[in-house]
Amino acid sequence: MVRVAILSYWHVHAKDYARMAAEHPQTEIAALWDENPQRGRQKAEELGVPFFEALPELLANPDIDAVIVVTPTTQHREVLIAAAAAGKHIFTEKVVATTTKACNEILAAVETAGIKLVVSLPRLYTGFTQAAQRLIQGGDLGTVTTVRIRLAHNGALPTDASPNGSLPAHFFDPLESGGGAMIDLGCHPMYLARLFLGLPERVSAGYGSIMGRQVEDSAVTIMHYANGALGIVEAGFVNSYSQFNIEVQGTEGSLLYDRSDNKLLMRKSGGPALWQEVTEMPEAVPTAFEMWVSHIQQGTTATENIALARDLTRLMEASNLSAQSGAAYRLSDLSE
Repeated sequence: MVRVAILSYWHVHAKDYARMAAEHPQTEIAALWDENPQRGRQKAEELGVPFFEALPELLANPDIDAVIVVTPTTQHREVLIAAAAAGKHIFTEKVVATTTKACNEILAAVETAGIKLVVSLPRLYTGFTQAAQRLIQGGDLGTVTTVRIRLAHNGALPTDASPNGSLPAHFFDPLESGGGAMIDLGCHPMYLARLFLGLPERVSAGYGSIMGRQVEDSAVTIMHYANGALGIVEAGFVNSYSQFNIEVQGTEGSLLYDRSDNKLLMRKSGGPALWQEVTEMPEAVPTAFEMWVSHIQQGTTATENIALARDLTRLMEASNLSAQSGAAYRLSDLSE
């Protein structure tokens, strides 16, 4: 049994990770810490576990094997390095850090400590991602020319029940979040575009604030590749409905996926004139959380997950820098 501590309820996904830990047959929630003591005490009481006022005290507890990190994104470097130094296995909300330099420092601390790290990148492990990647790698689409992925919801739009939108106010505080729609939602299309196309040479990004917040609520990043291919990542908090779409264009075929019907469609040159559903859909592989528990118990390393998470941080930092400067930003110019 892996005894897990939850570190913060800052992110809206904290409740989901708590549920995963409670439902997994080989993990149990044993403690909680939060940078907001009032919130932390309330959540600890709801879970029926001890609340720790001080993070060092929790990390020094030998009865805690691992931590789930759901703190403000800008605190990841401090919290993850402290957890690694204390010998605690780490499952963390994306992104690993707001800069490549901080991400590399975290990964170095994880390697030195010999603990097991997995980053929550949930759309990597779905059946539609596995199927799309198989078709791309198998050459069914020819040379991939464009990948366009959009993820958006209405979290910043006012409603009668939530005049300021359904997202918590701290999601719009750059000192805590490290950014807005791109770093929170755009990360998912970004790591999928990275999976399908590899790392680009440079990115160019444009961010907008429709609701006038401190961070962007509408964002687009274009990933530019040496062979002329493009990856287009779109994210927003100001959609009238929740949207997730994937479009992959190639010289010999195309793929479409829409979450609304959960169907992957393909159309090939020289084939039927209509879109055909991809019916041979692989089963989803184990979730990131399930993988994490397995790596802890088997002593293995989430090599692919960590590599993609590091690349995601690089792409996110380059995107933010491009949006700030108004110019394209080369990944090779990032400070390591």
